[in-house]
Amino acid sequence: MTTERAGGVTLKGAPLTVIGDTLDVGDTFPDVTLVAIDWTSVKLSQFAGTVLFISVVPSIDTGICDAQTRRFDQEAATMPGAKFITVSTDLPWAQRNWVGQVETKNITFLSDHKDMAFGDAVGVHVKEMRIEQRSIFVVDKNGIVQYAEYVPEIAQHPNYDAALAAVRKIL
Repeated sequence: MTTERAGGVTLKGAPLTVIGDTLDVGDTFPDVTLVAIDWTSVKLSQFAGTVLFISVVPSIDTGICDAQTRRFDQEAATMPGAKFITVSTDLPWAQRNWVGQVETKNITFLSDHKDMAFGDAVGVHVKEMRIEQRSIFVVDKNGIVQYAEYVPEIAQHPNYDAALAAVRKIL
């Protein structure tokens, strides 16, 4: 049975339900399959042995999501030892179009639009909107969560400094 957390996130103060259990530091990050911007399937286990910085955004076509992704794309250039990934429920076409317009170079985009497997597995699937809760995960080379931030309000930025410090600490 899938856990539902009523009020697990808000949108402009209105409570929404989040599906899935949250991850804590020390947990093993789940291996799920997502879709790349070229519509190929990508299992997170393909990145085994690599430090992962996973930025989750509700939709790349919104101001905060855009700013978050641009910031992490710039930061990724200074941390070649980590793989930076952005996950959203946007269709791969929309992700590809955004990448082309912004010309990001350091982030891999993956979509969870197909079956919400990622959202359910890491506890970020916003039930009422079928989007994902803004969150950040830093995963070490052994697949263990070293940092997890679930942003409580969709219209709020994550803690950029804390997330980046967590990845620098394990590089």
